[in-house]
Parts: sequence; structure tokens; C-alpha cells
Amino acid sequence: MNGPHILYLYLCFIVLSSLQWKVDTSSKFSDSDDDNLNALNQPRKSSKTYTSNRFNENEKIETENEIGNEDDGDMLLEDLQRTASYEAKASDKDDDYKSSFEALFIAPDFSNQQEEPNEFQVQGIELYNKAMLMINSTRGNKAAAYSLLVEASNYGHIDAKLKVAWGMLIGTYLKQDIKSAKAIFTELADKGLPDAHMGLGYLYAVGLSVNASQARALVHYTIGALGGSTWARMALGYRYWSGVSVSSNCEKALEYYRLVANTVANEVQMSSGSVIQRVRLLDEVDNPGYNSGILDNDLIEYYQMLAEKGDVQSQVGLGQLHYQGGRGVVRDHQKALHYFLQAADAGNPIAMAFLGRIYLEGSEMVKADNATAYKYFKKAADMGNPVGQSGLGLMYLEGRGVERDYSKALKYFSQAAEQGWVDGQLQLGIMHFSGLGVRRDYKLANKYFTLASQSGHVLAFYNLAQMHATGTGIMRSCSTAVELYKNVAERGRWGEKLMEAHNHYREGRYNEAFVLYSLLAELGYEVAQSNAAFMLDREYFLGEVSLAQRDENETYIRALVYWGRAALQGYSPAQVKLGDYHYYGLGTNVDYEMAAMHYRLASDQQHNAQAMFNLGYMHEQGLGLQQDMHLAKRCYDMAAEASADAKIPVALALMKLSLVCSLKYFEENNWKDVVSLRVMTSHFGPNWDLYIFSFLLGLLVILVYFRRPRPNQR
Repeated sequence: MNGPHILYLYLCFIVLSSLQWKVDTSSKFSDSDDDNLNALNQPRKSSKTYTSNRFNENEKIETENEIGNEDDGDMLLEDLQRTASYEAKASDKDDDYKSSFEALFIAPDFSNQQEEPNEFQVQGIELYNKAMLMINSTRGNKAAAYSLLVEASNYGHIDAKLKVAWGMLIGTYLKQDIKSAKAIFTELADKGLPDAHMGLGYLYAVGLSVNASQARALVHYTIGALGGSTWARMALGYRYWSGVSVSSNCEKALEYYRLVANTVANEVQMSSGSVIQRVRLLDEVDNPGYNSGILDNDLIEYYQMLAEKGDVQSQVGLGQLHYQGGRGVVRDHQKALHYFLQAADAGNPIAMAFLGRIYLEGSEMVKADNATAYKYFKKAADMGNPVGQSGLGLMYLEGRGVERDYSKALKYFSQAAEQGWVDGQLQLGIMHFSGLGVRRDYKLANKYFTLASQSGHVLAFYNLAQMHATGTGIMRSCSTAVELYKNVAERGRWGEKLMEAHNHYREGRYNEAFVLYSLLAELGYEVAQSNAAFMLDREYFLGEVSLAQRDENETYIRALVYWGRAALQGYSPAQVKLGDYHYYGLGTNVDYEMAAMHYRLASDQQHNAQAMFNLGYMHEQGLGLQQDMHLAKRCYDMAAEASADAKIPVALALMKLSLVCSLKYFEENNWKDVVSLRVMTSHFGPNWDLYIFSFLLGLLVILVYFRRPRPNQR
């Protein structure tokens, strides 16, 4: 074994050892419920502060933290370096390894940041700041912003270089150039930037521009996570949760996902979080009636026309669409304000309530105004609107523009919750958990958080995750907490890249779409995993993105990996695809028993009609399963019951099955002179049953054609 391999093995051992040391020596979840409530009992300054600090027993999260939580990364980095130091002292032979180790895990050097920047650097800083203003603006020109970032990177601005590298990798606003992206990632990783290590980890994991190496990917992900990279933490959380290239470890997955979830919860204010559009490419192709939820431009223009003509419902609908975003529409509070004002002037309470939310939260387009927010909330609440009632409750709970009054807050939240409004349920859960104006009651808190989670509120998932992680009021469950934290982590603003990838796919930019889907697949998004597998399976992945190996079998092997990851997360069509790959020997050896096992899982766990049909055929043919005509018929019947689309194929299969059984009956009774399976095989070949199936299908089409209703003739 050569030197680099030994070094990488040693690095992996050091990383895993230090992480275990971190878990063993860090403060555990407190057994005392009072300790877990310290953050909740502190007076809050804003809704954002309050929601991000709840149930956080091990650390205080400042509202000003950037994505990545660098303080946590510094702590982990110090632990790692301390562990490396202990091992170096134990043996003088490790000195060479220690120096190599510290060279890889070097922390960013910010000592020069205290110096006065020269004129050259000032130009880079100005260009970078201007570009970021455009990127963060909902109406900014993103393509122009990335052009400015390229200029800033030419002036040596580190953060600009990092964003340019990601832009070249993804190819949305810059021309896709993976080799150049890799070169920049390598340069910045040598300087210690955590997100650069995340980029290199992704390239090694997928095998883009480099030979695929899960070991190297794991090392880079770990360095990035220790440095504070949110995506690297998310990738590691998924790997420890699902056991990808590492042993499954629920506690480690919990720790990484918790850090990412803290970041997401810290950014959420009153709204329930970003709307993540999950479009499955396989379902779009296989199911013509599949509704992706994306609104057509013509439909949006039609509602805009109705809204301009004074249709209140259209005004409210468009206002909510632009306020929340999603369904192919970009969030735009200015447009939302425009439509809500029109509907509010017509006396609509929903529009009044959402105007209150817009003025309470504030944005780059609309300045926060507590007095205006209270006015609209009060009008809506007086008309019995639950959104307005919940908004008033929040203002009294926080003392924003009014004197803090827990009794009034409880009153309004209760009124909103009785009407099923998610924010009222969430805030009631918070009040009962922390004992604000009521007696502390964890069971009621759990009840209201569960109700709010059923409506998809990200903070409800976050709070439930905290309760399950700490065992507060309920039995501690690591697996449940990880699943809930994962749900929160996937609701971060980076989830919007799923829609970005789908836009690439629809516009024929398959390379860019695949890179985004495979990147999100590394972060644990099941939809991205199945879509990446679909693109490899359908060979839309054309020649510009350089995988390590380009032969057909390698493509199927990679697709098999993605289908397997999606199937583990409960996507039944992916489980069926795994069965198909083993049945036909795509990317693996032909294995009928393994194929039958995957079909059985999809049939039993998700009641997949295609899997039931395939099991019926395998029972009929005796492939991987015992030949049994009765079980075959039962599987066919179950498929017809599971899906209306399966009824015609099942009817044809049952007709063929009846014919085969009749022929078998003749053969078993020695009527070989009349008709025989052997005669059929000798005359028509081993696939004679497929010919019969096609004949019956054609016969059915002819019967349907002649029996169709005819127009009345005059």
C-alpha cells in the first residue's frame, strides 16, 4: 500500500476517533426538564429569536449567526486538533503523519483581515458587496450579479472565488465548467475554506472530473463539517443515518442534523418555511395525469387578469402565492402587498390578516411597522379570521407594539387553533411547553406541535425533534428525532434548488440538471436521488459531464446506487426499479430471487401495483419464486385492486394465464396430439406466451373500437 493510501486511512481513523471522542465527552442531553427550558424562559426580543432558541439545551444560538454556525465548527476543530496532538505525543513515529494531518485540517487564516485593505482589495470588496445585494434581492439580476462575482474573484476576493466555483459547478448563471470549479475548490480548500471541502467531497462522491472515491469524499465532508459548512454537515448526517460508506450511527446523524436544523429554524419567522416543490421525473413520464403542482404561466396570467378586474378571490390567491412562493412562482412581497391591498380594500379578512403579517415581519420591499400590523390584525380578528387572531396573539406574546400580555395571547391563539390554523396550534404548543401564562404541560405541547406538524409547519417539526432528542415530556427516540431534524434541514432555502434543477431538465440542460440533482442527493433528498437515477436510467446524461468511467454498465451501476438510496427512504417505484435491475441484470448480475425480494417489499410496504403484477408474472413463470398459478392469479388481482390503471394489463394477463392453464391441463392428461406446450414452444419459440399476449391485446383493441358509442345519424 503506497503512502497516499496510508495517509487517507490514517486521516479517516483520526476523524472518526475524534468525532467519537467529541460525542463521549460533550455534554449529553440534560435529564432535567428545567435545564432544557432555560432558553424558552428568557424574554424574547423578536419572533426570530424566540423560535430559534426554543428547546436548545446544549447551546445558545445567536440570531446573527450566519449559515454554517462557525462557532460550532471551531469547537469541533479544536477537539479534532487536540485529539491529534494526544496521539502524536503517544508515539514519536506519528510526527510525519501529524504534520500531514494538520496541513489538511488547517483553519482559515484571518489574521490579515485586521490589516487595512489596499486599493486592489477594496475594488474586489466593493464588487462582491454589490453582487451580494443583487443576489439577496428578490428582484435582483442574478446573471449580472455572478458577472460581478467573477470580476471580484479576479481581484482575489476569497468569498467571490467560492461562489464562482459553485456557479461553474452548477451552471445556472455561469457556464458550467467542472474542471475549473475543481481547481478553485482545491485552491480554496488548501486555504481552509469549509465549503470548498464540501465541493471537493461532492466531486469525489459522484466522480465528476475525478475518480470516484467515497473515502476521500468522507474526509472532505468531515473537514467541511468541522469548519462549519452547512451542506457538509447535512451530507454527513445523511451518511451516518443511512450507512453510506460509514457504519450507521443514529447519535452522530442526530448531532449533524441538529446543527443544520438549528440554522433553518433560526431563519424562519412567522411563515411555515420555504415551500419545497418535489417533482418526480419518473412519475411525470410514467403517469400522464401526474400533477407536479407547478402552475402554468397561462393560468397565472388568467388569474392576474381576473384580479385586475376586481375579482377578490383571485387577488387573495395571487397574494398568498407571491407571499409564500412555490409552485413555480418566486416569492415577491411587493407583488403580494399589491394584491392584498386590493382585496383588503374590498373588505376581505384574509387579505387584512396577511397584510398584518407582511408589516410585522418586514422585508427589503416593505418596512416593518408594528402599528400598521396591529391595525390589520385587529380588523381581521374582529371578523373571526384565524390568521388575524394568531397575529394578534403573537404581538401580545412578544410585546411588539403592545404591552406583553400572556392571557390575551392565549385567548387569541386558542381562537385560531380552534379553527385549525397552524400558527395558533404552534404558539399554543410553545406556551404550554414553556409555561407562559399557563401551567407547564408537555403532553399538551406535544399535542399542539403534532397538530401543527400535520399542516407542514417547519417549526413544529423542529420542536418535536427537540422533544424527542431530549426526551422532554415523551420517551427519547433518536431515530424519530433524526427523521424530524432531517425534515427541517431539507426545508432550508437550498431546497429551492430542486425547482432550479427541474427547470434545467425541462429546458434540455441535462448536464446542469444532473449535477444539481446529484448534489442534492448527497444532501439526502430522496426526490433528487430518484431523479438522478432516472436521468442515468433514461440516458439523458449526455457527454459533457465527465464521469470517471463512461461505459453503459458504469452508468447503470451509478443509477442502481441512487435507486437504492431512494428506496431506503420509502419511494416504492425506486424499490420496483431495484427489482427490474436485478431481473434484467442492469448494473449487476441477473438475480431473480433478489428481484422478487424487492418486488415483495414494494408490494407489502407500499402496495405498489407494478410490483404486484411483476410478482404475479414471476409466480406464473417460476422465476425466482415457486411456480404457482393460484398465487400468480392472486397477485394479478391485487394489482388490479391497487390501481385502476392496472386493470387492462391484469385482464390480459389473466386471459393468458387461463389459456396457459388449459394447455397445461391438456399436457398433464396426455392430450399431446391435440395441443401441447412442447408443440407451441417448438413452433413459436420460448416466447410464444408473449405472442399470445400481444394477440389478445390486439383483439381487445378491436373489440373496444367496434363497441365504442357512435354519433347519432340523422
